[in-house]
Amino acid sequence: MADKMGAVLVVGGGISGVQTALDLAESGFKVYLVENKPSIGGVMSQLDKTFPTNDCSMCILSPKLVEASRHPMITLMTLTDVLSVEGEAPNFKVKVVHNPRYVDFDKCVGCGICAEKCPVKVPNEYDVGLMIRKAIYIPFAQAVPLKYSIDATKCLKLNKDRCGLCEKNCPAGAIKYDDKPVEEDLDVGAIILAPGFNVFDAKLKKEYGYGIYQNVLTSLEFERFLSATGPYGGHVVRPSDQQTPKKVAWIQCVGSRDEKTGNTYCSSVCCMYAMKQAIIAGEHTAGLKPTIFFMDIRAFGKEFEDYKVRAQNEYGIQMHRAARVANIIEDPETKNLILRYSDPSTNEVSEEEFDMVVLSVGLQPPVGATSLSKIFNIDLNSYGFAGTSTYSPLSSSRDGIFVTGAFAAPKDIPTSVAEASGAAAKAGAYIADKRGVLEESAVQEIDVEGQEPRIGVLVCDCGINIAGTIDVPAVVEYAKSLKNVEYAEEGKYACSADCQERIKDLIKEHNLNRFVVASCTPRTHEPLFQSTIKEAGLNPYLFEMANIRDQCSWIHMNEPEKATKKAKDLVRMAVAKSRLLEPLYESKLPVTHSAVVVGGGISGMTAALDIAAQGFKVDIIERTGALGGNAAKIHHEEDGKKISTFAKELADKVSADKNITVHLNTEVQDVGGFVGNFKIQTSQGEIETGSVVVAVGAEEYKPTEYLYGQNSNVVTQLELEEKMESGNIPAKRIAMIQCVGSRNTDAPYCSRVCCANAIKNAISLKKADPSKDIYVFHKDIRTYGFREDLYKEASSLGVKFIRVPEDKPPMVSQDGSALTLTAFDTILGDDITIRPDMVVLSTGIRPHADNEELAKMLKVPLSKDKYFLEAHMKLRPVDFATNGVYLAGLAHWPKFSDESMAQASGAAARAITIISKPELKSEGVIAAVNDDACDGCAICEPVCEYKAITIVVDPKDAEKKKAVVNEGLCKGCGCCVAACPSGAMEQRGFKNQQIIAAIDAALEECD
Repeated sequence: MADKMGAVLVVGGGISGVQTALDLAESGFKVYLVENKPSIGGVMSQLDKTFPTNDCSMCILSPKLVEASRHPMITLMTLTDVLSVEGEAPNFKVKVVHNPRYVDFDKCVGCGICAEKCPVKVPNEYDVGLMIRKAIYIPFAQAVPLKYSIDATKCLKLNKDRCGLCEKNCPAGAIKYDDKPVEEDLDVGAIILAPGFNVFDAKLKKEYGYGIYQNVLTSLEFERFLSATGPYGGHVVRPSDQQTPKKVAWIQCVGSRDEKTGNTYCSSVCCMYAMKQAIIAGEHTAGLKPTIFFMDIRAFGKEFEDYKVRAQNEYGIQMHRAARVANIIEDPETKNLILRYSDPSTNEVSEEEFDMVVLSVGLQPPVGATSLSKIFNIDLNSYGFAGTSTYSPLSSSRDGIFVTGAFAAPKDIPTSVAEASGAAAKAGAYIADKRGVLEESAVQEIDVEGQEPRIGVLVCDCGINIAGTIDVPAVVEYAKSLKNVEYAEEGKYACSADCQERIKDLIKEHNLNRFVVASCTPRTHEPLFQSTIKEAGLNPYLFEMANIRDQCSWIHMNEPEKATKKAKDLVRMAVAKSRLLEPLYESKLPVTHSAVVVGGGISGMTAALDIAAQGFKVDIIERTGALGGNAAKIHHEEDGKKISTFAKELADKVSADKNITVHLNTEVQDVGGFVGNFKIQTSQGEIETGSVVVAVGAEEYKPTEYLYGQNSNVVTQLELEEKMESGNIPAKRIAMIQCVGSRNTDAPYCSRVCCANAIKNAISLKKADPSKDIYVFHKDIRTYGFREDLYKEASSLGVKFIRVPEDKPPMVSQDGSALTLTAFDTILGDDITIRPDMVVLSTGIRPHADNEELAKMLKVPLSKDKYFLEAHMKLRPVDFATNGVYLAGLAHWPKFSDESMAQASGAAARAITIISKPELKSEGVIAAVNDDACDGCAICEPVCEYKAITIVVDPKDAEKKKAVVNEGLCKGCGCCVAACPSGAMEQRGFKNQQIIAAIDAALEECD
């Protein structure tokens, strides 16, 4: 077995490292996941909520951490550093050192008695120093692994040979004061670096008084304030006097876009997280007045602009555009904070007083990035992040070593997750011939047939997400009173590793044969709990969940008594259904070991090449007569090469790859089958495939405004590039208008690429002829990340940037062929008029009109803007809810070429997790036919959206017909069950008597 497996080293246990490890492991590769801290989770574990969905961060992250710790193909190495790397891909020799934990990993049960007895108190790094921990500690309640470690720099026993209370009181005998570093050699074929980032040190901005004024916080500190596990249990208070603030200010770009600190780049995430914090703080604190001071709001991601509009219109957040806040002065008596800033509405310096100020600190390279670069022999860029290129966004400067997440550049969680999957695809290509097949070691299942139900109930606090509204102990006591409930208890975080172990222990201790968890949504957490009870020997479908968070505490946060009563109702219903649950089993399904990519643009070609590189056959279905898509029309340079040139090179690679078949002038006409076994009907014939990647791209908006099509001197940016490619541009005065076809009523979103593309073209024009007079009329300049350098360069070359109001776009008129542009300049506070020789429209990106038709065929959803909608915006950014179908590029949302390619690699990795398996398993919760009751009426057949039902001749009686369910196609939606007039269709896991029992329970009155 060991000889067959390839191995990959993943450095960093944040969300990027965890995702890439899981994708590699699911594709059959051994993974060594190395983290230098005591537990995995990274910065995401410190966050309260995530934008733009406002999901609880730990609630969506914790299942991933537990999954990584349980996966048999992943070896988790915490408190571990890499010492050296020798050799080359695919034969690296890596030496690591396991630093002493001073606690026996195998013996520690995470009981916490040691920390209770420890007399040493030190600031807790996880809470950014806002709370204390002991010298022996776990970083946070849901830590994975849930194993204590001793801080050797603070321990009295290790430093002064005093105390020793932890050893004296540890019931497991797990304390190891004589623990030593242990070196280990690892053989790996590829390496992925995901060490994350650090936040900017706000003390360097002395004008803001951080570290001096108590009520000035960093944004990461404020996240801990908002968190249920933070210093104030989710309540927003002023550190100086513990009073509830009424006015809170956020100052943007602290340590970003800043010449003085040397961080001239944009940190990409700060605008959005500030709005999120302001929204959540307002929900926590009635009457709060949040104000955000900003230069440009960079809401460029999927549904980010909507989030900004909601923040202003629904939550009343004041968005104050200003140059930088000059300084903060503290009132020594009230400890209030006086902000001095330039007010563009008056062109004067203004002052305003606030109770608290939050500094939106930027992202920096991780501490130790320089050392890391030397150990792995990779280049860093001028800012100290990993050096990558536009055309190899996941590759370091050393062959076989890849980078992902914020180590490559500041970026948000979904981008990091998609790129993490992409890095897995790149690494897997180096060791594809070493792919192993893991045989699952099944736990002997307990036979519950004929047994009386013995139900266990765990009611989750979810920090204060549930316990802040619902009287959880009262719900637990109520659960104990219900028939067949043998045991019930409260759990702080049901999804944490320790609670998972607790559930298994309870099943064994109390001989339970059913289990109910009352917590959050089964949509994200049911698989985790099912896996847990399976490890304890129960059939996974003997689990039921009561959603007392989304359906109760969150929507009734101001009605605790009613919420508690409703929680009891929901638990009673879950227990009633649980009594009637039956074991369900999944069928084995064959897998077609190939993939189809729909779309032959830069995303589609990248995905196809990555899949083919691991030895799988790929079919590209392209509707036009050539590969290349939009990239073939983009002529500006990135990293010294035109995007159109790169697209041509990529097309040549695709054409030369023996594993790839290209179908040009071909369209998808129908899609049948199911995950692992799709049948794609095209205009050229049928293709069988195991997985599908949707990379159909999008299109440039064709404007009807600004005299486009009426005056030959009004062109789009793409048309300008074509003119620049063919020759000189004679126009001397050029006006560029941003957000044409974006951020309006027809398309309220930001098209993401327009600002940077306009600026690139402006720079090219200026460099070719410095005498050209170029104006850029904009609402915001959204050159996020390292593209901020383009903005800076354009300004230095003399490009003039004119800001206009969001609700008052420029006006263009003509007199003959002469153009006149009038716009309101927000800096001057008045209209300006210019007479340009050329007007260039920065047109937005629009989804294809036929996306809806393709979505119906694939059984996947679209967003309200008609882009394809992923399964989860944060943690499943390239997956659809339909298994086996994945998403990449402009079909998902507007983005740059390098982002499209990285996401396409991510989609390829996710597709490989399906087609690399020898077989798959069907769903357990699907429809089943009672043959005796079925009369073959066929009413069920047309209502099935998944074509899972066929009507066949009964083999026992040739004159009768009956329905047959294809278990691979069935998704368990239940439509056929509702339609069946004879009751012959049954929904496994949701049989009529089970549902009726829950309904009857809902109608009962609780005490």
